[in-house]
Amino acid sequence: MDNALLATLFLIGGEVMLFAGLVSAFWVLRVSAPAWPPPLQPRLPVGVTGLNTLVLLGSSAMVLNGVRALRRGERRATVRSLWTAAGLGATFLVVQGYEWLRLVSYGLTVHSSTYGATFYTLVGAHAAHVLGALVWLTICAALLARGRFTGGRTGAVRACALYWHFVVALWPVLYVTVYLL
Repeated sequence: MDNALLATLFLIGGEVMLFAGLVSAFWVLRVSAPAWPPPLQPRLPVGVTGLNTLVLLGSSAMVLNGVRALRRGERRATVRSLWTAAGLGATFLVVQGYEWLRLVSYGLTVHSSTYGATFYTLVGAHAAHVLGALVWLTICAALLARGRFTGGRTGAVRACALYWHFVVALWPVLYVTVYLL
């Protein structure tokens, strides 16, 4: 197994533990609260976030297409797919940032309630991971466009793809937990 892939698996193992802890803390606080969401707190934008979830899932499909093209030796198709995935990932973050600004303007802040604190902690931690994965994806796409990762040395791109899929797969779990249940 490629070292980059192995390291990414260890990273994902740590991330699973981090988010398991955050989701567990969310549920402990939610179950112990007399009302969830608390009265006078704005409701979360379920519809927009649902559509934004589809954008993020689409980015994962583009990364999958890129990895398949890489296996076939189609560098240009891989680069196009990775840049498209990066654009979709950036779109996800921009929409999420816009949602946060609106929620803050309606009074939902980290300090407004436990509801606000848990929302921004969970969703913010995920957004930070998407941003990190987006930087990695962008670097891989740029290096691949310049002719790197040739001769079967594609471990870094495959590791990046694995991490991207993990971050994307994590989002529906958080979306259902925070927005729908």
